[in-house]
Amino acid sequence: MHPNALLELSTDLLNKVLQFDTPADRVVSDFFRTHRELGQRERHTLAETTYTVLRQRLLFQHLAQSGKGEMERRLALLGWQGNEGFLRAALTEPEQHWLAQVQTVDRATLPEKLRHNLPEWLAETLKASIGDDFWPLVNSLNESAPLDLRVNTFKAKRDDVQRALADGRIEAVPTPYSPWGLRIQGKPALNKLDVFSKGEIEVQDEGSQLLALLTDAKRSEMVVDFCAGAGGKTLALGAAMRNTGRLYAFDTSGHRLAALKPRLARSGLSNVYPVQIAHERDDRIKRLAGKIDRVLVDAPCSGLGTLRRNPDLKWRQSPQSIEELRVKQAAILGSAARLLKPGGRLVYATCSLLETENEAIAAAFSEAHSLEFTPLPVAPLLEKAHVAQAESLVRGDFLRLWPHRHGTDGFFAAVWERQ
Repeated sequence: MHPNALLELSTDLLNKVLQFDTPADRVVSDFFRTHRELGQRERHTLAETTYTVLRQRLLFQHLAQSGKGEMERRLALLGWQGNEGFLRAALTEPEQHWLAQVQTVDRATLPEKLRHNLPEWLAETLKASIGDDFWPLVNSLNESAPLDLRVNTFKAKRDDVQRALADGRIEAVPTPYSPWGLRIQGKPALNKLDVFSKGEIEVQDEGSQLLALLTDAKRSEMVVDFCAGAGGKTLALGAAMRNTGRLYAFDTSGHRLAALKPRLARSGLSNVYPVQIAHERDDRIKRLAGKIDRVLVDAPCSGLGTLRRNPDLKWRQSPQSIEELRVKQAAILGSAARLLKPGGRLVYATCSLLETENEAIAAAFSEAHSLEFTPLPVAPLLEKAHVAQAESLVRGDFLRLWPHRHGTDGFFAAVWERQ
């Protein structure tokens, strides 16, 4: 493709993404479906340029003010992640001069908001929460996340999968905490590998794997993944149950549950029952009240722990949307808790960095249900599940994962046992 044409497409894609009315990953996917003529390298350039702009939007918009022409084109030039010689071939002489000037700006001298590239409400909240860890966290959120795989232990062993990947010239190393995980760099075409087609691996962040390990689903139990989504944790739970018992995957989205079907077919699991529910008070949930051994509630949340992968979320969330989510989180947790039998385990989790969605929700639940549910410290539960360095993953009685400390997405989890 001609350099000018690719730069024009990058400008067009940014124009669509920066409307912030649809998740960026969906906009990018739709864009690529419209432009099927694009090769793998061109798609990589467009996607990575878009995500770089989203990560550093405030800085780039500030720098772009000195240029001329369409704002999105200038943003594309600043965030360009393709071949530099290819880019130069697309630039006019004034653009080349402007870009060279902008690249001499000492970014360390710019105001804080242009260096952290967060909305002010979020920056202030995180500073108050984590203090000196703020800048290490910011730096980690502006990097791309590695690719984590979960080995399907119902079908394969981690060492065998690692060797199979090496045979395919893909270097994989064991994840530092999860006994199920492998980490690889780059974005190889996993769907072309035998280990993928045979259901021996699934893409899943190590932090998400730890939530399934914390749930500790056993053989022959009745288990519910309350907000299953596309089923990553559902499949991990089913493998831990050795394809026995009964595992319900609840979600309000039929579209998300449909995405589970091909993954479920590869996994070899037959103990999983996807169920679309209307809301957390659905009659199908009420019929299971008091019958379930384990419930995992990976609640709808701001997703701010996933900013390495979804940098648009920091621009699409607000204090108002967080408050709306808090109401929903409390309602879902309260409803899910009714499913448990005495002695059953309840896990509440989010991929948020915010205490208001995490510790505050857990504290309110504990206070409201002090006679029914006993909070469990997370560290010994992780150790029992063979999670390495468990003490380093907790804050107080809770699981607290941070991108800059643990190399995972940001996750929180609290655990209770029903009396």
